[in-house]
Amino acid sequence: MKRRNFLSTAAGTLAASSVFPTFAIGRAGKSANSKLDVAFIGSGGWIAQQPYKQGCSEENLVAFCDVDRNHCAENMQNWRTTQPFFDDFRVMFDKMHKDIDAVVISTPDHTHFAATLAAMERGIHVYTQKPLTHNIWQARTLLKARERYKVVTQMGNQGHAGDGIRQSVEAVRAGVIGDVSEVFCHNSGPQMGGPHFANPAVMPPPSTPVPEGLNWDLWLGPVAAREFSSDYHPQKWRSFYDFGLGMLGDWGCHTLDTPVWALDLDAPTVVECIERKESLEGVIPAGSHIKYHFPAKDKRGPTTLEWFDGPQDWNQVGRIDKFGAENAAHLGRACWIVGSKGMLGCGTHAGTPMFVSEELQQDWLKNPPPQTIPRVEGGPFREWLRAIRGDGPEPGSNFTYSAKLTEIILLGVLAQRFHTRIEWDAKAGQITNRPELNAFLKEPVRKGWEYGEELWK
Repeated sequence: MKRRNFLSTAAGTLAASSVFPTFAIGRAGKSANSKLDVAFIGSGGWIAQQPYKQGCSEENLVAFCDVDRNHCAENMQNWRTTQPFFDDFRVMFDKMHKDIDAVVISTPDHTHFAATLAAMERGIHVYTQKPLTHNIWQARTLLKARERYKVVTQMGNQGHAGDGIRQSVEAVRAGVIGDVSEVFCHNSGPQMGGPHFANPAVMPPPSTPVPEGLNWDLWLGPVAAREFSSDYHPQKWRSFYDFGLGMLGDWGCHTLDTPVWALDLDAPTVVECIERKESLEGVIPAGSHIKYHFPAKDKRGPTTLEWFDGPQDWNQVGRIDKFGAENAAHLGRACWIVGSKGMLGCGTHAGTPMFVSEELQQDWLKNPPPQTIPRVEGGPFREWLRAIRGDGPEPGSNFTYSAKLTEIILLGVLAQRFHTRIEWDAKAGQITNRPELNAFLKEPVRKGWEYGEELWK
């Protein structure tokens, strides 16, 4: 059996569940101890250093792609690579797809979908940074693609591979904090006008010369053409809804991960923007308050989840002080899951849980619930690589799970963007009370970037 066929067959044996399945595979073909051929799309910036340092450097790094050669030059030098370099991932796949087993995608949000699907169509396993997609149609399409192409998938909310989130999930499911009906999450950003977020005085922002080494047309990808501005690139693109999804799209994939997993939250029925700072059209706000309403499921009753970004006074946030956590801000937890017996707090990237009251914390330390979820060794990239080889189970943040998490977040982003209440029919995939917003569930793309339509035929 040829290596490509072997890897594709191996991936096809993976179960669809987001809970770790039993994995069994024959050893014909590529040795489990041999190296995989890994490519990178988006080779610049610190985010691209994560896979290199956390397991991928032990594989064969066969190709690199980035639309900005100068922006990734330092990484290329540090990695001492002489492998082929491309500025267009479509060209890379056309020329080298038979030589690539797996690819790590670390581009801005608006190009995640096209790069990911182009890889999956060629039988290449994918690790895509969060958020998985830029709109809900794309998230649902990648779920279809996963079912069709049978490749190993993973979204880069790396806390999902940690011990801390497993401890939290096990504690909630074991009833340590009692029945849960409320969740509160926050992030103090964005710092508009700082190093990572633009604060333009007008829209569109003033054009500036295209930096040497940047292919601006390829950077735009599927998004409508416009003049370059240094407010867009590098780094500040998250400020603009056309390219990024603000704090909720960025940090929400980490911070909401624990409650979504622990409470088995599916799509909400209602999402409402309670408060929003003013911003120019198309620009994220400096702060917002979003409230999700999730229906009852199994033994869990209806649950609300509130997200706050921007400066917040936690003493004024809902029932965060219900169990004596009046000074919750100093406890350093970005998420509080509120139960009838106490609260569980976790960090921006999940992390080790903290319990309130102190009595509950001490009892958990002495008598933690049984470990029911297998632990991950070596972090999310090694988890993904082991699954490709057939040495381990499917990654926990595979597209079955991460597409659901992404859809939840994207609904909040839409409510925030238009400062509105959204009533969501998940089965139909439609907003029922503001039908004009359905146009944003599947955004128009430029010619040459029409990916995924055939999966719906």
